[in-house]
Amino acid sequence: MKKWIIFLITITLVLSGLAGVSAKNDKKKKGKSFQLGVEVLLDKEKDLIKGKKVGLITNPTGVDQSLNSIVDVLHEDPETDLVALYGPEHGVRGSAQAGEYVEYYIDEKTGLPVYSLYGATRKPTPEMLEGVDVLLFDIQDVGTRFYTYIYTMAYAMEAAKENNIPFVVLDRPNPLGGLKVEGPVLDMKYSSFIGNYAIPLRHGMTVGELAKLFNEEFEIGADLQVVEMKGWKRSMYYDDTPLEFVMPSPNMPTLDTALAYPGGALIEGTNISEGRGTTKPFELIGAPFINGDDLAKSLNEKKLPGVTFRAASFTPTFSKHAGSLSHGVQIHITDRDDFKPVEAGLQIVKTIHDLYPDQFEFRAENSSGISFFDQLIGNGWVREDIESGKSVEEMKDKWENELRSFLKVRKQFLLYK
Repeated sequence: MKKWIIFLITITLVLSGLAGVSAKNDKKKKGKSFQLGVEVLLDKEKDLIKGKKVGLITNPTGVDQSLNSIVDVLHEDPETDLVALYGPEHGVRGSAQAGEYVEYYIDEKTGLPVYSLYGATRKPTPEMLEGVDVLLFDIQDVGTRFYTYIYTMAYAMEAAKENNIPFVVLDRPNPLGGLKVEGPVLDMKYSSFIGNYAIPLRHGMTVGELAKLFNEEFEIGADLQVVEMKGWKRSMYYDDTPLEFVMPSPNMPTLDTALAYPGGALIEGTNISEGRGTTKPFELIGAPFINGDDLAKSLNEKKLPGVTFRAASFTPTFSKHAGSLSHGVQIHITDRDDFKPVEAGLQIVKTIHDLYPDQFEFRAENSSGISFFDQLIGNGWVREDIESGKSVEEMKDKWENELRSFLKVRKQFLLYK
């Protein structure tokens, strides 16, 4: 009997090992047919940078498939003259927390100057661009309107236009895929650095496609070149590619975070914790005054597609309710193809508002009467509808026409099938 048990265990281990090898081989095969924009640039489009002084806007996500930093690759390439680096929120090497200002400094590894494009200077100045012949942009986006990197790109495109410098976007996948578009289109009265153009909350575009949209539809007029990926399809989520997931920012640790983010981040506009300071930001939602069982029951009764809510308690180490035991839910995405993150996020906000009317609060309005929640959702009427008892279905109906109009505009800028 013992021999049979040992034999079965051995066979199981061998088969699981073969499965692991097969998965690795599949990933290698995909890697040969798939290329990022930076890899296409170095392989086939090097004329865009050859013989030119190059400025590079990037962060830790600017890597090739072997996880080599594009900063180091270009710096060590004898045919490339990399002269300056520009860092978005969190910096070139990713060492700054959300909202933390990163000053000018010298990159220790390369000795190159690093200019901050977050905080006091979001748009490169003529002094920052002095001696630069071409600007490259290579940063991984997460497919949501209020993620700031796409506006760093847009401001840099404006600066490139003003200083007669060509602008090259090295394209990367949209981690949420390129098929689904969701949420209200931004009302430009509510524009900010977390929403600067009239696009929906989940836009379903790559950074290269967005660059073309911004450049033409919103009349930036830069000398723009997008180096397209090879082998990416709109149906692909990030883990359908051969790429490893590199954190785009400190509170975006996994693909699951990115999938929940378009809705989970709406909680940032309230006094409820969105899970910052935990290992599951934007998936854990709660506050000390919430009963997690009641909230999970109320949300699950709505039978939202592709998601289940589990009662959960957590103690954030920083941000809202830091050090205080909070109760609420964890968002469990059970079918990402069916999951509608914006709808789910609004249902969470509305449900907590309705269950705890005396404790729930939207973030305070500024001098213009605009709350941070309004900037996140992209208008003022959704907050008003929640406060007046309207359903999320009614809200969705209200934004549908503008969303359809955007889809027609978007179609002309799509680069992949």
